[in-house]
Amino acid sequence: MSIQIAEIILMVVVGLVLGTVLGFWLKNVWSNKKFESAEDTATKIIKEAHRSADSIKKETTLSAKDTLYQMKHEFEIETKEKRSNLYSQEKRLLSKEENLDKKIEHLDRKESELSKKERSLSLQIKTTEEKESKFDELIEKQKETLERISGISRENAKEELIKLIEDDARHEAMKSLRQIEVELKENEHKKSVEIMSTAIQRFAGENITERTVSIVTLPNEEMKGRIIGREGRNIRAIEAATGVDLVIDDTPEAVILSSHNPVRREIARLSLEKLITDGRIHPARIEEIVKKVKEDLDIKIREAGEQACFDLGLHGLHPELIKLVGRLRYRTSFAQNVYEHSLEVAFLMGIMAAELKLNIKQAKRAGLLHDIGKAVDHKVEGPHAIIGADLARRHGESHRIVHAIAAHHNDEKQETPIAVLVQAADTLSAARPGARKEMLETYVRRLNDLEKIAQSFNGISKSYAIQAGRELRIIVTSGQVSDEDSLLLSREIAKKIEEDLAYPGQIKVTVIRETRAVEYAR
Repeated sequence: MSIQIAEIILMVVVGLVLGTVLGFWLKNVWSNKKFESAEDTATKIIKEAHRSADSIKKETTLSAKDTLYQMKHEFEIETKEKRSNLYSQEKRLLSKEENLDKKIEHLDRKESELSKKERSLSLQIKTTEEKESKFDELIEKQKETLERISGISRENAKEELIKLIEDDARHEAMKSLRQIEVELKENEHKKSVEIMSTAIQRFAGENITERTVSIVTLPNEEMKGRIIGREGRNIRAIEAATGVDLVIDDTPEAVILSSHNPVRREIARLSLEKLITDGRIHPARIEEIVKKVKEDLDIKIREAGEQACFDLGLHGLHPELIKLVGRLRYRTSFAQNVYEHSLEVAFLMGIMAAELKLNIKQAKRAGLLHDIGKAVDHKVEGPHAIIGADLARRHGESHRIVHAIAAHHNDEKQETPIAVLVQAADTLSAARPGARKEMLETYVRRLNDLEKIAQSFNGISKSYAIQAGRELRIIVTSGQVSDEDSLLLSREIAKKIEEDLAYPGQIKVTVIRETRAVEYAR
């Protein structure tokens, strides 16, 4: 039994050994086969890599050759163009060089000719100077001979000759001037009177007088107390908001508004009427109403300017100029409404321009805008004509319009017929009856100033300011002033009046010279 167990154990051990040896052998065989397979795979990969590298290398070489060929082709084209440009520039430079050579040759010839002429002129100048010196010596000898023969010095003879020539020239000038004036008056005065009379006859203007007060009618006497308010707070609020004085006196059912500014007075009148109609009168409501009225008045001002342009048939006026024209409705000059005055001047300009065959639209435009400077002259320093011309220029008006505005009070010299017509139409509108009113003191002062200016000249016997200051008559002493001198004297006095006085319209200066011969028969 034990022998059988031992055999079994031995067989098992032998089997284990044989299995181990067999397993190890099989493992080695398997490993060798796997290694050979991996080696074959690596060899294949390396061969494929070599083939891919050769292909990429060939493609890269071909691409580089193409790029090189393209660059070479572009370089050849660019080089060809540059050679062409250089060739054309070279041709131009050669042409310019030839022209310069020709010009230099021409200048050399000119220089040579000028040198010859210069030498010739030098000789002529030298000869002339020698002759002049000889002539001067001869003249001096002749002068000395004449002084010795006549017994009068050279200076005295010169003074007497100059005085004689001046007297003759003055006398002849006065004769010519009188003759010219007579001829001009025969033609121009007749034509100008005809044009002016036609313009005045065809224009019918209203007589407008501006006042410094406005009256607001009240529904009852109780309203005065409501306007005054408790301890006068309402009336103070109205005066503070509008800048107008309210006068509440014994006048039944009426309140007087006093102010020299017509715009403020109109705002106060409209505001007070709205407050009376509304019935709510207190400081807050007063400020609200006054603000609303100011806005409404701005609209009315613009509408007034547009209406003026419509009535005159004018188009293309700048909106700011239209507003300024509307503001003239609330501006006065010598108690004349400037808005109505501007319309009158524009209508008169149109009529006179039609008579003279001038541009009617342009004439009306200049007439309407001639006093536009008065709309802002309280804010800007200077004459209103210059201010208005600057406004018109800045808002796109033509040079003829700007010049007519600037020259209508002689701030600039009148250079166009339109400028002369503006001054004439302005004078007509201002001088017609009822257009303006003048204080008595100013009127009397102007008459005295006219007579004083006349008396400041020599040879004046008496002077009288007549026709409400429209004419100055002067009586001269016949022994001191001749007929020719009287004409010159009237001109000098008129010029002095223009320089020293400010007046509407024109003033006629009449010089009267009378010669009397008295003899008694015994």
